[in-house]
Amino acid sequence: MMRNDGLDKFGWRGGLSLAEVLAALVIGSMVLIALLGIYSRAERATAAVNRKLDSSRLPGEILQRIAEDIDKLISPGSETKITIENKLKHGYPAARMEIVRTIKDSKNKDVTLEEIIWQGYYDIESDMDGLVLYRGHSGITSEDKLLDDQRAEWEKGYPMVPICSGVMFFEIVVPSGENLLEKWTSNTLPKGIRVSISFTEPVKTPDGDYEVMDEYKTTRTIALDRTRSIKFDLIREKDGQDKGSAKPKVR
Repeated sequence: MMRNDGLDKFGWRGGLSLAEVLAALVIGSMVLIALLGIYSRAERATAAVNRKLDSSRLPGEILQRIAEDIDKLISPGSETKITIENKLKHGYPAARMEIVRTIKDSKNKDVTLEEIIWQGYYDIESDMDGLVLYRGHSGITSEDKLLDDQRAEWEKGYPMVPICSGVMFFEIVVPSGENLLEKWTSNTLPKGIRVSISFTEPVKTPDGDYEVMDEYKTTRTIALDRTRSIKFDLIREKDGQDKGSAKPKVR
């Protein structure tokens, strides 16, 4: 029951005053801002974790695809040649590897059965710094089981297809004893190749150059001659006894 003076039977005034409404709105706004801040920080943390996961997953996927291309083209009954070259493209280490598989036709002439190219190239129209990694496929074997299913319609028929951008380091070398050969043009296949890739920004060295640190590179060594016998060098301890482990060397 409301009394004539605006107070109920318990002595409380009915309704809320303008000051009370404004206070409630201010408190609600403060709580909402705090919640939005927490959500924004959580979203940034999630994005950072996802970027870190993607940066570690993508290089491994690229190296796996390169290994699959090598496994596919190096097979019995055909001749395969690999050409490797490393250059700097606008200051970024960029490699080019060409894998050509040929067969003999009825006239005993070499015919290119399949050709695959992996190449890092600097694209001035790219929105990101660094290199764009391309993969090309051509030859009599027109079907490309590795990428055709993932290509858009406009990409089919183009010899070079961009795989990813933002590559800061792309290197393909041939291990030869203690040395790493940056160029390979021999008609014989190397025993193995080492591919390294990184999406991490280069840092300035004490010499004034910019380079990507080794700990930020993803590297994979791919053996081409799997039938070779691996030679081991036994490591001797200081007391002259042979240690139980051995270190393989590519020779």
